[in-house]
Amino acid sequence: MLSKALLRLGGGAARHPWRVIAAWLIAATLAVLAAIAVGGRTADSMTAPGLDSGRAAELIERAGTGQEGMTAQVVVTPLDDGATFLGHGSARTALTRLQTEVARLPHVLGTSDPAGALDAGGDTAVRGGLVSADGRIAVVRVQYPDQSRLSAEDLDALVDLGDRLRAELPLRIEMGGNLFYAFSDADGGASELIGLLAATAILFLAFGSLVAAALPIGMAVFGLTVGVATMTVLAGVTDVPTFAPVLGSMVGLGVGIDYALFVLARHREYLARGLAPHEAAGRAVATAGRPVIFAGGTVVVSILGLAVANVPFMTVGGLAVSIVVLIMVVASVTLLPAFLGAAGPRLGRAGRIGRALRTGRTARPARRRDPAAAGAAHAAGWRRWIAHVSRHPVPYAVGAAGLLLTATLPVLGLRVGLPDDGSLPDSRTERRAYDLVAEGFGPGTNGPLVIAADPTGDPGVLDRLVGAVAADPGIASVAPAHIDRATGIATLVVFPTTSPQDKATADTIARLRTDVLPTAIGPGPARAHVGGAAASLSDVGERTSRRLPVLVATVLAMSFLLLVLVFRSILVPLKAVLLNLLSIGAAYGVMVAVFQWGWGGALIGLEATVPIVSFIPMFLFAILFGLSMDYEVFLLSRVREEYLRTGDNGTAIVEGVSRTARIITSAALIMVAVFLSFAVAEDPSTKMFGLGLATAIFIDATVVRMVLVPATMTLLGRTNWWLPKWLDGILPRGPVGTGDSDPESTVEAPCPRPVDR
Repeated sequence: MLSKALLRLGGGAARHPWRVIAAWLIAATLAVLAAIAVGGRTADSMTAPGLDSGRAAELIERAGTGQEGMTAQVVVTPLDDGATFLGHGSARTALTRLQTEVARLPHVLGTSDPAGALDAGGDTAVRGGLVSADGRIAVVRVQYPDQSRLSAEDLDALVDLGDRLRAELPLRIEMGGNLFYAFSDADGGASELIGLLAATAILFLAFGSLVAAALPIGMAVFGLTVGVATMTVLAGVTDVPTFAPVLGSMVGLGVGIDYALFVLARHREYLARGLAPHEAAGRAVATAGRPVIFAGGTVVVSILGLAVANVPFMTVGGLAVSIVVLIMVVASVTLLPAFLGAAGPRLGRAGRIGRALRTGRTARPARRRDPAAAGAAHAAGWRRWIAHVSRHPVPYAVGAAGLLLTATLPVLGLRVGLPDDGSLPDSRTERRAYDLVAEGFGPGTNGPLVIAADPTGDPGVLDRLVGAVAADPGIASVAPAHIDRATGIATLVVFPTTSPQDKATADTIARLRTDVLPTAIGPGPARAHVGGAAASLSDVGERTSRRLPVLVATVLAMSFLLLVLVFRSILVPLKAVLLNLLSIGAAYGVMVAVFQWGWGGALIGLEATVPIVSFIPMFLFAILFGLSMDYEVFLLSRVREEYLRTGDNGTAIVEGVSRTARIITSAALIMVAVFLSFAVAEDPSTKMFGLGLATAIFIDATVVRMVLVPATMTLLGRTNWWLPKWLDGILPRGPVGTGDSDPESTVEAPCPRPVDR
């Protein structure tokens, strides 16, 4: 039995705390050493099998033009506002030196020559896209091999060169390109610290003890160290996306501290009853550890469901985040009880959450203030609120559902894409380079498309193709075609009129594929495909949008079946699934309003409206559905326990919800604080993850759990627990509940038969 196993595990860890802590120290040390020895750097590879952009990349690779590799661009302008490249000799010399030194960097296959374009004349320079029409902005385009042959050291070398030349040349030097996108470190460090400080403050206010507040933080830091180091080792084997460490830290801190909170609150309750520390820790792990394992397992399975998208970087990113969550679960039932055993009886003075969990039971003689009475007072406040909602279920159910549906409405305007460098803050060189290029050459120059054509059997197709593409209203210019003599494959670099994140650019890509290219090629054997970074990201966004319903259906079905097994009911799991879906939809709506419409964007440092990152809705659904199951099981299990004890649905709702309300809201507050700390990061993707997770958890723990759940369960009455007789006979019988009952108790509550209709 799981409870008995957890009782022995937690009790053993508390009896021998220093052995367990030493084992975790060794594990953390080994993980860090392995990360240093064989680990890799995160890198983004926004590709997926079977996409048109992937077919274009295959043709480009066959042609050997080098355009299949990574690129960077160095953008320069004179420091002297009165100078131009054409008229200032020192600027001209500096430009030549810059291009020469960039070309000497390791792994650089070649660079463009803006100085040569200047020599060729103004018009030629403009057509080549290397020098602006006024001669004030020049671009050195740097070609690297494919990503598999590069590392973050190549990016470091380019950045270091730029830092050195800024001090030596009379030029303003800015840099960008997909080399930065692939190898830049995610900006999660400051956010993690802010999240930890916020969580510590909330825990201290909740427990009134610095030691009690420090234990969940210490456990989370241990688990995060092992998890991120393991993720780094994984990066040495495969491409782990750059968002994975940030997302892993975000989710890991949130669930780790939450799980520790459940166990610690139960441990303090047992200490207040007079149990020895090791026995209290064992029972705390046996009771609160069951929901921790269930919730953590649900999060892991939900995130691993991202594999249905058939997008490799999402699958690997989901695996990396799942590893962090799994380590937090293990730490909650091993390392935390060891901390509790080492702390001894000092944790025995009940804090607010510990008193609330006691729900009115007197644990020790009253002195100046009876802790049980204080806990009863807190529970009584929630009891009055839930009883009030239960007396007026229709207006509360309709009002709360209407509020969430209204918040969900912006989802109808959701547009996926990838924010380009123009959405970064001005402090980043990528943003400044982006602005200079847009100023000098037009916004589309920041996201060129690459059309790869195989003219086999139709030698005149290339001329028709160039003419048709150049005539499209969404195309600003077409660079001269490059034809590989060995294969005959031609590549065209095409500059749209709009920026990479603009919806019009995605429309242009779609029009080229469905209309322009097929018309130009005709029925012959020739073929052409649209590639480049903008096209790849557009393709990935379209695929994830198509696969999102598959993920939603899979996770909903899995969760429904699991909840049917746990609660032996049909309507309770169905209601839980629908309400979770509603809270996630509201979170999506808030994201659209903030990031696409700009509502309140300045509050989180958003400088421009951006589309929703293509893979974030799918990631958020998988993570949020798993996290919401945590609160769902914790709350409904207590309601189910009260129903089995009393046989009265109304009493079960009031008592079950009120007794779990404080721990749920406290845990949610911690998680919201952690997630919001990431919403102020520089990167828009990190902001989206942080705001989306925080919004959904806040809605789930307040509007859903404290209003919609009691209101709808009151309206359903005894039918909440309806289960067909035939299904009741099939389902295996076992312990219900999250573990609020004592594992060593031999008293069983009366069990009314399920309602059968």
